[in-house]
Amino acid sequence: MNILRRRALLFFSMMGALILFGTLGFIIVERYHWFDALYMTVITLTTVGYYEVKALSGAGRVFNMVLLLVGVNAILFGVGMMTSTIIELQLDHYFDRKRRQRMIDSLHDHYIICGFGRVGRGAAHELMHAKVPIVVIDNSEDRIDMVIKAGMLGVLADSTRDETLRGVRIDRARGLVAALASDADNLFLTLSAKTLNPKLTVATRANEEESAAKLRRAGADSVVSPYGVTGSRLAQSLIRPHVTQFLDYAMLDPSVDLGIEQFRIDPGSGFSKSAVRDLKGMRKEYGVTVLAIRRGDGEMVFNPDPDSPINTGDHLIVMGKASSLHQLEKLLVISKS
Repeated sequence: MNILRRRALLFFSMMGALILFGTLGFIIVERYHWFDALYMTVITLTTVGYYEVKALSGAGRVFNMVLLLVGVNAILFGVGMMTSTIIELQLDHYFDRKRRQRMIDSLHDHYIICGFGRVGRGAAHELMHAKVPIVVIDNSEDRIDMVIKAGMLGVLADSTRDETLRGVRIDRARGLVAALASDADNLFLTLSAKTLNPKLTVATRANEEESAAKLRRAGADSVVSPYGVTGSRLAQSLIRPHVTQFLDYAMLDPSVDLGIEQFRIDPGSGFSKSAVRDLKGMRKEYGVTVLAIRRGDGEMVFNPDPDSPINTGDHLIVMGKASSLHQLEKLLVISKS
C-alpha cells in the first residue's frame, strides 16, 4: 500500500503544480484576476470547452496551448500510472495470497494464533523464538501486515468461522492460541477448534475469572488470565525477586544460553521403562537437570528421586543449555509435545 500512497501523492502533487503554473501564467500573461486565472486553468486542463473569460491575446493563446498539451499529457500519464499501480497491487496480492495458502497447505504440527493484539503478539514472538511453524489469523489488515513483515504466515479472516480454521489446516495443527478480544469469542473459537480437531491443544485467554471455568468446559487445555497473571507476577517479584529473575533468565531472555524444555518419552526411546538414576549420565555429559516428571495420567513428580520410574507417555521437564537440550532430544529419540 505504500507504493500506492506514494504514487497518489505524486499524482496530486503534479496536478497541484500544473494548476499553480496555469494560474500564475494567466495572471502574468493576461493580467487576469486570480479567480479568473484559476477558472481558465481548470477548464483548460479538463478540456471542457467553455469560452474564455475574455479574448486571449497572442501570447495568451500560446501559453494556453502549452498548458493544454502539458496538462492533458500529464493527466493521462497520472491516470495510467495510478491504474497500473492498482492492477499491479491486485495481482501481487492475488499471487501472494496463493503462495501463502500453498505454504499453509504444506504445514504439519503447526500452531495457530487467533488474534494479533498484545497477547497474540507475545505468543507469536515466543513461538517464533522456539522455531516452530505458526499461522496468525486476524481480521485487521494492519495487523496482518505486521505479521507478514515479521516473517510469519498471516491470514486476514474471522477466526471464529469454521471455514477459516479449515483453511489454515486445523486438522493437522498441534496447538491453537485463542487471543481474541472478548471471552465470548474465545469460547466460541474453542468450541469450534475442538470440534474440528479433538486432539488439538488449545490455550486461551480469559478476561473475567468466571469465564475460565466455561472455557475449560468448552475444551480449553490451558486458560490464562492476563490480569491475574500480571498481578501474581508483580507480587512474586516483590516477595521472591531472585526466583522471578531466574525464571526470566531461563524462559524469556534470549541472550542467556539456558532453557527449560519438556520431552515426551516415546515407545522407541531407550529410556522407556527405566528409572531416573539411568539419566545421571546426562547431567555429567550434557549439563542438564531433570526437574520433574509429568506422568501420563497428569500426576506431576517434582525433583524425582533416583528410583522414580520413567514410563512410555511420561514427560521429562529438563533444564540446561539450549544446545545441550537440542542434543538430548536427538539422543533420547523422543518428541516434544
